[in-house]
Amino acid sequence: MSATALPDLSAFEAEARRRGFDEVLERHWAPHKVIDTHTHSFGVWAQVSRGEMWLTVGGQTQHLLPGDQFTLDHDVPHAERYGADGASYWVARRNRPG
Repeated sequence: MSATALPDLSAFEAEARRRGFDEVLERHWAPHKVIDTHTHSFGVWAQVSRGEMWLTVGGQTQHLLPGDQFTLDHDVPHAERYGADGASYWVARRNRPG
């Protein structure tokens, strides 16, 4: 799901912190990497910064390109697949309180 793309990681991080996310990092994925259905114990807001990926949630697959953003709540089953050139994205995580 596209939203207003942020220009760089520092702008993304500032917006993420404003939105209450407590961790921000950049992830890099190898070409043709496939990650089968899994969940996370944290909520996610992310923006693709390089390459392409396919995100499948609830039987629906989104093709995401640089500038595209996506969100996932805690414990939502999803699968990921990365393109021929791999991909990178900025990700903000909202961890559950300890």
